[in-house]
Amino acid sequence: MDTCNHQSAEGIMATLQLTKNAEIVLKARYLLGDETPEDLFWRVARAIAEPEEDKEAWAQTFFEMMASCQFMPNSPTLFNAGTGQGTLSACFVIPIEDTMESIMKAATTSAMIQKFGGGIGYSFSKLRSRGSHISTTHGKACGAVSVLKMLSALSDMITQGGKRHGANMGILNVSHPEIMNFIHLKDTNQEAQNFNVSVAVTDAFMRAVDKDQEWELVDPCTNEVTETLPARRIWDDIIHSAWETGDPGLYFIDESNRHNPTPHLGDLDSTNPCGEVPLLAHEACNLASINLAQFAIDGTMNYPGLAELTRKATRFLDNVVTVNSFPILEVKTTVDSTRKVGLGVMGWHDALIKLNIPYDSPRALELADEVMSFINQISKETSLDLALGRGAYPACREEVPIRNATRTCIAPTGSISVIAGASSGVEPIFAVAFVKNVLDGKRLTEVNSYFEDIAKERGFYNTELMEEVARTGSVQGIDTVPDDVKALFKTALEIDYETHVRMQAAFQTHTDLAVSKTINMPNTASKDDIEYAYRTAFQTKCKGITIYRDGSKPTQVLEVPTTSVKTVPATEQNPPKGLVPRERPRAMRGIT
Repeated sequence: MDTCNHQSAEGIMATLQLTKNAEIVLKARYLLGDETPEDLFWRVARAIAEPEEDKEAWAQTFFEMMASCQFMPNSPTLFNAGTGQGTLSACFVIPIEDTMESIMKAATTSAMIQKFGGGIGYSFSKLRSRGSHISTTHGKACGAVSVLKMLSALSDMITQGGKRHGANMGILNVSHPEIMNFIHLKDTNQEAQNFNVSVAVTDAFMRAVDKDQEWELVDPCTNEVTETLPARRIWDDIIHSAWETGDPGLYFIDESNRHNPTPHLGDLDSTNPCGEVPLLAHEACNLASINLAQFAIDGTMNYPGLAELTRKATRFLDNVVTVNSFPILEVKTTVDSTRKVGLGVMGWHDALIKLNIPYDSPRALELADEVMSFINQISKETSLDLALGRGAYPACREEVPIRNATRTCIAPTGSISVIAGASSGVEPIFAVAFVKNVLDGKRLTEVNSYFEDIAKERGFYNTELMEEVARTGSVQGIDTVPDDVKALFKTALEIDYETHVRMQAAFQTHTDLAVSKTINMPNTASKDDIEYAYRTAFQTKCKGITIYRDGSKPTQVLEVPTTSVKTVPATEQNPPKGLVPRERPRAMRGIT
């Protein structure tokens, strides 16, 4: 990792531990005018320290947390804190009622939120189905799917703060009359490509599938049954479309609401775009992540250091709620009433490598349970302490007053993990090495720094090895790499999908909100594999699941451009199960 020394505005020597990639991303998307990375961190630190009595001391603390890459807040906080405009929250849920006024208000609100970097989730379950009678105009309703497409078109127009396009989540209850159209919405990879879509499945529906029962589709306005279908047919169609394109995912809505801290305020009908933040209508949440790799030291986790940072990070996020601003009053009112925050982690696979623990080992699952339980408990204790001095969140009905209705969640950390020089969220690494096409057209060969260090320490480093790793992105087929090192550096597609699901479940057990996790599958994965993954997620009490079969979209976030993936035709109902060999590429490209 490249380390750069910079002189701070206060004359204090601070060490910015930024990789070249981090500097490129910061310059392209985050720095304002002639800001340096250090200027950015000071801008954010001072803005978030405003609620403190000793502003300078806390600003210094917050600056050091970011400059050391031990901690990073979500992108909107980095974009907008200290600028006097925009929101600091990444995640919003906007309600859509069955009226034209509500639909158009949602569109306006969404545009203002996305303009400044927020991602939005919607539940379309309250909208009457396409063709339903409208008494006021004697016309027919356009339907839930059409409203989703309208919001998708709106989102296409918006570039968030000139930095990125809007992101959305669309959720429809499995009992809605349009559920079959919704399931197949993205089958052609043409419609609503800026929407993730998930079916809100209930415990009752899962039982109906198990018992091969009929399932009633119910008009949300009249509560009349419009159609009855075999539950298994709906389930099979969900699996088929997910196998084809990765959509839809599942939102286990009953499990989510079992953990709703404020049921008196409403249900958690939708989530943010990546699924890790179930929220009330008009609610928002601000997120941040701890870089766990920084606390894996000398073969063990530094729990005292992790506890100290968790306390500071929870306080940081509570301050964000206080200084935050929003485009509409309803959002501010709801956020102020619950004060939800979401502290998560990144650098998980990096930490396992430093601890000499393979990602797909039982010990990794045990440690996930141990580490997240620790962070969750420390964050809760900090929120309880904050309530003593600052007061509980206004809607609190808990026995012991607490400052924040939620404290933890696991975000994907796409951009901030690049800034921190860490692996994304709780995901395994995508490749040991790859060729990156950077913004100015340059091609940079990157080899995982931990692998490079181990290769040098163990004495099997040489130029030919590095070229081979860069050519394939994997070390599994290289004879000169020891087996124990190969085990540490398995990539996302080299790790069994059941391990992916169980890792998500391990973190979910100790997370207030939810966990963003892609369940990666090889191109050869079958529909039976997808069904097994979905059922495992439900049985292990995940709040949702998203699978992705490699090559099932014409373009994907992380891909191998030099060798075309031989996608199994959609007409093939039972593709071969398990991994089969395929030619390795000369280079691979990663884009977040």
